[in-house]
Amino acid sequence: MLPWLPERPVSFPPVSQALRDPDGLLAAGGALTPQWLLTAYRRGIFPWYSDDQPILWWSPDPRMVLFPDALRISRSLAKRLRNADFRVTFNRAFAATVDACAAPRPGQPGTWITREMRSAYIDLHRLGYARSVEVWQGERLVGGLYGVALGPVFFGESMFSQARDASKVALVHLVRAMQQGNGRLIDCQMHTRHLASLGARDIARAEFIGYLEECLAKPISTSGSHPLPDWPLPEVDPCAETISAFK
Repeated sequence: MLPWLPERPVSFPPVSQALRDPDGLLAAGGALTPQWLLTAYRRGIFPWYSDDQPILWWSPDPRMVLFPDALRISRSLAKRLRNADFRVTFNRAFAATVDACAAPRPGQPGTWITREMRSAYIDLHRLGYARSVEVWQGERLVGGLYGVALGPVFFGESMFSQARDASKVALVHLVRAMQQGNGRLIDCQMHTRHLASLGARDIARAEFIGYLEECLAKPISTSGSHPLPDWPLPEVDPCAETISAFK
Protein backbone atom coordinates (compact mmCIF):
# COMPACT_ATOMS: atom_id res chain seq x y z
CA MET A 1 0.00 0.00 0.00
CA LEU A 2 1.29 3.46 -0.93
CA PRO A 3 2.04 5.54 2.20
CA TRP A 4 -0.14 8.64 2.65
CA LEU A 5 1.77 11.62 4.10
CA PRO A 6 -0.05 14.13 6.35
CA GLU A 7 0.81 17.81 5.97
CA ARG A 8 2.73 17.65 9.25
CA PRO A 9 5.29 16.56 10.22
CA VAL A 10 7.53 16.75 7.16
CA SER A 11 8.74 13.18 6.84
CA PHE A 12 9.30 10.69 4.02
CA PRO A 13 9.67 6.91 4.10
CA PRO A 14 13.08 5.51 3.07
CA VAL A 15 13.57 5.65 -0.71
CA SER A 16 14.29 1.92 -0.65
CA GLN A 17 10.54 1.45 -0.12
CA ALA A 18 9.67 3.03 -3.49
CA LEU A 19 7.61 0.85 -5.81
CA ARG A 20 9.06 -1.02 -8.76
CA ASP A 21 5.87 -0.48 -10.76
CA PRO A 22 5.42 2.35 -11.36
CA ASP A 23 9.15 2.77 -10.97
CA GLY A 24 10.07 4.99 -8.06
CA LEU A 25 6.65 5.93 -6.70
CA LEU A 26 7.30 6.44 -3.00
CA ALA A 27 4.35 8.18 -1.34
CA ALA A 28 1.35 10.47 -1.78
CA GLY A 29 0.13 13.47 0.15
CA GLY A 30 2.17 15.98 2.12
CA ALA A 31 2.37 19.49 0.73
CA LEU A 32 4.35 21.59 -1.74
CA THR A 33 5.71 24.04 0.81
CA PRO A 34 9.41 24.97 0.61
CA GLN A 35 10.09 22.80 3.65
CA TRP A 36 8.57 19.73 2.00
CA LEU A 37 10.30 20.36 -1.32
CA LEU A 38 13.76 21.04 0.07
CA THR A 39 13.54 18.05 2.40
CA ALA A 40 12.55 15.91 -0.58
CA TYR A 41 15.41 17.04 -2.82
CA ARG A 42 18.00 16.52 -0.13
CA ARG A 43 16.81 12.90 0.10
CA GLY A 44 16.67 12.19 -3.61
CA ILE A 45 12.88 12.60 -3.91
CA PHE A 46 10.85 14.84 -6.21
CA PRO A 47 7.13 15.56 -6.82
CA TRP A 48 5.44 14.59 -10.09
CA TYR A 49 1.70 14.35 -10.61
CA SER A 50 -1.17 15.71 -12.71
CA ASP A 51 -4.19 17.84 -11.87
CA ASP A 52 -6.48 14.87 -11.22
CA GLN A 53 -4.08 13.24 -8.74
CA PRO A 54 -2.86 13.92 -5.20
CA ILE A 55 0.74 15.05 -4.75
CA LEU A 56 2.92 12.08 -5.68
CA TRP A 57 6.56 11.72 -4.60
CA TRP A 58 9.12 9.73 -6.60
CA SER A 59 12.63 8.30 -6.31
CA PRO A 60 13.23 6.13 -9.39
CA ASP A 61 15.84 3.41 -9.74
CA PRO A 62 17.96 3.87 -11.82
CA ARG A 63 18.42 7.63 -11.75
CA MET A 64 19.64 9.68 -14.71
CA VAL A 65 22.42 12.12 -13.84
CA LEU A 66 24.87 14.34 -15.67
CA PHE A 67 28.31 14.93 -14.23
CA PRO A 68 29.48 18.33 -15.51
CA ASP A 69 32.75 16.96 -16.90
CA ALA A 70 30.83 14.33 -18.88
CA LEU A 71 28.93 16.84 -21.02
CA ARG A 72 29.01 15.77 -24.66
CA ILE A 73 28.81 18.52 -27.29
CA SER A 74 28.27 17.36 -30.86
CA ARG A 75 29.78 19.20 -33.81
CA SER A 76 26.38 20.56 -34.79
CA LEU A 77 25.74 21.85 -31.26
CA ALA A 78 29.21 23.39 -31.09
CA LYS A 79 28.45 25.20 -34.34
CA ARG A 80 25.12 26.36 -32.94
CA LEU A 81 26.85 27.71 -29.83
CA ARG A 82 29.31 29.65 -32.00
CA ASN A 83 27.01 30.98 -34.67
CA ALA A 84 23.40 31.15 -33.48
CA ASP A 85 22.03 34.53 -32.45
CA PHE A 86 21.24 33.31 -28.95
CA ARG A 87 21.57 35.37 -25.79
CA VAL A 88 21.71 33.45 -22.51
CA THR A 89 20.70 34.77 -19.09
CA PHE A 90 20.37 33.30 -15.61
CA ASN A 91 17.40 33.87 -13.30
CA ARG A 92 16.08 36.79 -15.36
CA ALA A 93 12.74 35.22 -16.36
CA PHE A 94 12.04 32.35 -13.98
CA ALA A 95 8.22 32.44 -14.10
CA ALA A 96 8.21 32.77 -17.90
CA THR A 97 10.54 29.78 -18.17
CA VAL A 98 8.28 27.67 -15.96
CA ASP A 99 5.26 28.73 -18.03
CA ALA A 100 7.01 27.81 -21.27
CA CYS A 101 7.96 24.41 -19.85
CA ALA A 102 4.32 23.88 -18.85
CA ALA A 103 2.91 24.73 -22.27
CA PRO A 104 1.26 21.80 -24.10
CA ARG A 105 3.58 19.81 -26.35
CA PRO A 106 2.81 17.75 -29.46
CA GLY A 107 1.44 14.35 -28.50
CA GLN A 108 0.86 15.27 -24.85
CA PRO A 109 -2.69 15.84 -23.55
CA GLY A 110 -1.66 18.04 -20.65
CA THR A 111 1.16 19.05 -18.33
CA TRP A 112 2.46 17.88 -14.97
CA ILE A 113 3.41 21.47 -14.10
CA THR A 114 0.12 22.27 -12.41
CA ARG A 115 -0.86 25.68 -11.07
CA GLU A 116 0.07 24.45 -7.59
CA MET A 117 3.49 23.28 -8.81
CA ARG A 118 4.12 26.58 -10.56
CA SER A 119 3.33 28.52 -7.39
CA ALA A 120 5.53 26.24 -5.27
CA TYR A 121 8.62 26.67 -7.47
CA ILE A 122 8.13 30.41 -7.74
CA ASP A 123 8.18 30.46 -3.92
CA LEU A 124 11.46 28.51 -4.01
CA HIS A 125 12.83 30.96 -6.57
CA ARG A 126 11.99 33.91 -4.31
CA LEU A 127 13.91 32.19 -1.53
CA GLY A 128 16.93 31.71 -3.83
CA TYR A 129 16.77 27.93 -4.30
CA ALA A 130 15.00 27.53 -7.65
CA ARG A 131 17.01 28.80 -10.61
CA SER A 132 16.48 29.21 -14.34
CA VAL A 133 18.58 29.48 -17.46
CA GLU A 134 16.98 31.42 -20.32
CA VAL A 135 17.82 31.47 -24.03
CA TRP A 136 16.69 34.44 -26.11
CA GLN A 137 16.53 35.45 -29.74
CA GLY A 138 16.24 39.19 -29.58
CA GLU A 139 13.57 39.83 -26.96
CA ARG A 140 11.85 36.46 -27.48
CA LEU A 141 12.33 33.67 -24.97
CA VAL A 142 12.99 30.59 -27.12
CA GLY A 143 14.45 28.05 -24.71
CA GLY A 144 15.49 27.38 -21.18
CA LEU A 145 15.38 25.19 -18.13
CA TYR A 146 14.70 25.45 -14.42
CA GLY A 147 15.44 23.44 -11.31
CA VAL A 148 16.57 23.56 -7.70
CA ALA A 149 20.13 24.37 -6.61
CA LEU A 150 21.47 23.02 -3.33
CA GLY A 151 25.19 23.24 -2.71
CA PRO A 152 27.04 21.71 -5.67
CA VAL A 153 23.95 19.89 -6.96
CA PHE A 154 21.41 21.13 -9.49
CA PHE A 155 18.13 19.20 -9.56
CA GLY A 156 16.74 19.69 -13.04
CA GLU A 157 12.96 19.94 -13.29
CA SER A 158 12.07 20.77 -16.88
CA MET A 159 13.36 22.33 -20.08
CA PHE A 160 11.80 23.67 -23.26
CA SER A 161 12.82 24.70 -26.75
CA GLN A 162 11.05 26.87 -29.32
CA ALA A 163 14.12 27.19 -31.54
CA ARG A 164 16.47 24.47 -32.70
CA ASP A 165 18.87 23.35 -29.94
CA ALA A 166 17.77 26.15 -27.59
CA SER A 167 17.28 23.81 -24.62
CA LYS A 168 20.67 22.22 -25.30
CA VAL A 169 22.26 25.66 -25.32
CA ALA A 170 20.68 26.33 -21.92
CA LEU A 171 22.07 23.08 -20.55
CA VAL A 172 25.56 23.80 -21.87
CA HIS A 173 25.57 27.17 -20.12
CA LEU A 174 24.32 25.58 -16.91
CA VAL A 175 27.14 23.04 -17.05
CA ARG A 176 29.73 25.74 -17.72
CA ALA A 177 28.43 27.72 -14.76
CA MET A 178 28.66 24.66 -12.54
CA GLN A 179 32.18 23.91 -13.71
CA GLN A 180 33.23 27.47 -12.84
CA GLY A 181 31.48 27.28 -9.47
CA ASN A 182 32.63 23.76 -8.50
CA GLY A 183 29.23 22.21 -9.14
CA ARG A 184 29.39 18.43 -9.08
CA LEU A 185 26.12 16.85 -10.12
CA ILE A 186 23.03 17.52 -12.23
CA ASP A 187 20.04 15.35 -11.37
CA CYS A 188 18.07 14.61 -14.54
CA GLN A 189 15.57 12.38 -12.70
CA MET A 190 14.21 10.15 -15.50
CA HIS A 191 15.94 8.69 -18.55
CA THR A 192 15.49 10.53 -21.85
CA ARG A 193 17.32 10.03 -25.15
CA HIS A 194 17.71 13.80 -25.40
CA LEU A 195 19.75 13.98 -22.18
CA ALA A 196 21.62 10.76 -22.90
CA SER A 197 22.86 12.30 -26.15
CA LEU A 198 24.41 15.10 -24.08
CA GLY A 199 26.33 12.77 -21.77
CA ALA A 200 23.82 11.98 -19.02
CA ARG A 201 23.72 8.39 -17.83
CA ASP A 202 21.72 6.11 -15.57
CA ILE A 203 23.12 5.08 -12.21
CA ALA A 204 21.64 2.94 -9.45
CA ARG A 205 19.51 4.83 -6.94
CA ALA A 206 21.76 3.75 -4.08
CA GLU A 207 24.76 5.20 -5.94
CA PHE A 208 22.86 8.43 -6.59
CA ILE A 209 21.90 8.77 -2.91
CA GLY A 210 25.54 8.20 -1.99
CA TYR A 211 26.69 10.97 -4.33
CA LEU A 212 23.95 13.24 -3.01
CA GLU A 213 24.87 12.71 0.63
CA GLU A 214 28.53 13.31 -0.15
CA CYS A 215 27.82 16.49 -2.14
CA LEU A 216 25.55 18.00 0.48
CA ALA A 217 27.89 17.13 3.34
CA LYS A 218 30.65 19.43 2.08
CA PRO A 219 30.43 23.12 1.18
CA ILE A 220 31.59 24.19 -2.25
CA SER A 221 34.23 26.84 -2.74
CA THR A 222 32.83 30.34 -2.96
CA SER A 223 35.99 31.81 -4.48
CA GLY A 224 35.65 33.24 -7.96
CA SER A 225 32.44 34.13 -9.73
CA HIS A 226 29.93 32.16 -11.76
CA PRO A 227 26.51 32.90 -13.25
CA LEU A 228 24.58 31.12 -10.49
CA PRO A 229 25.57 33.17 -7.44
CA ASP A 230 24.73 32.48 -3.83
CA TRP A 231 24.00 28.78 -4.07
CA PRO A 232 22.71 27.75 -0.62
CA LEU A 233 25.50 25.92 1.14
CA PRO A 234 24.66 22.56 2.73
CA GLU A 235 25.85 23.53 6.20
CA VAL A 236 22.96 26.00 6.31
CA ASP A 237 19.74 24.13 6.96
CA PRO A 238 17.34 25.27 4.21
CA CYS A 239 14.34 23.87 6.03
CA ALA A 240 14.95 26.03 9.08
CA GLU A 241 15.28 29.11 6.86
CA THR A 242 12.09 28.44 4.97
CA ILE A 243 10.08 27.80 8.12
CA SER A 244 10.96 31.25 9.43
CA ALA A 245 10.49 32.89 6.01
CA PHE A 246 6.96 31.58 5.63
CA LYS A 247 5.63 32.12 9.15
